[in-house]
Amino acid sequence: MSMTECEVLFRPGDEQLRFLPEGPIDLGEGRFSWVAIQHGGDFQVGSLNIFDLATGENTRYDLPGRPGFAFPKGGGRFIVGAEGCIGEFDTVSGAWSEIVSGIDADVDNTIVNDGVALDGGLIFGTKDLEFKTPKAGLYYLRDGGQPMRLRSDQICSNGKVVLEQDGPVRFLDIDSPTRLVVEYTLDGGTLSAPRVVLDLSDCKGVPDGMVAVPGNQSVIIAFYNPEDAPHGEARQFSLATGELENVWKTDLAPQVTCPLLLEHKGAMKLVLTTAVEHMSAEKLERHPNSGCLFIGDA
Repeated sequence: MSMTECEVLFRPGDEQLRFLPEGPIDLGEGRFSWVAIQHGGDFQVGSLNIFDLATGENTRYDLPGRPGFAFPKGGGRFIVGAEGCIGEFDTVSGAWSEIVSGIDADVDNTIVNDGVALDGGLIFGTKDLEFKTPKAGLYYLRDGGQPMRLRSDQICSNGKVVLEQDGPVRFLDIDSPTRLVVEYTLDGGTLSAPRVVLDLSDCKGVPDGMVAVPGNQSVIIAFYNPEDAPHGEARQFSLATGELENVWKTDLAPQVTCPLLLEHKGAMKLVLTTAVEHMSAEKLERHPNSGCLFIGDA
């Protein structure tokens, strides 16, 4: 097992952007997007952000709600899951257009959370804002269609990885409080029973975002640790054996939310988002790198 110390890549000067960064996506050409889910504990709006690795500059685009994910469509447009809807946001014009609404309409206090793009659609989930009631949904959305609810008993639907798309879709999913990574097969609109792939109950922190290592033999998972830990961690596990293969540390930032693998200057790098959410002023003083974006060798 190897262990890598990550360094701070971006320290937002705006405290709003440090509250809950998540969902980094590689845009190519040395850029990646990420979402600030919520601009503070009392806010019900967030933003889409684009970071340029060459210049170190971050561009913020405010959104009309709390985004759980944002996937690029090309031409500066993004498919965004926010609140109880999926919409399209144009970074060039600033226009927002709703595509589908009414997600989790029959339950209260949930919003769209993590998702993954696949050919011709999306798989995404929602989260209970109190993080305790199994009422959040897991959905499949075909392009041009309406979302199909696959499950309605999750609490906080987080990391997702598509393993195979030829024929029935195979994908991995994390409902964070369960501390399990499970595999599903999705055939049309029919979801298989879950198969436990990784049991993370012995790990410190709560599993959050997840990304596959090229080849789909291993996954890297961000761990959100609400305890007073000296650093945060992302961990790489073998899907075949469950073995812990690699660890990346984020100094003075224990609440790691999401990982992203990307190539930069001919080398593979891991980008990690971290969060300030739920930290008191005193705790933030002890963990001053919280809310920063980190980068390390992969």
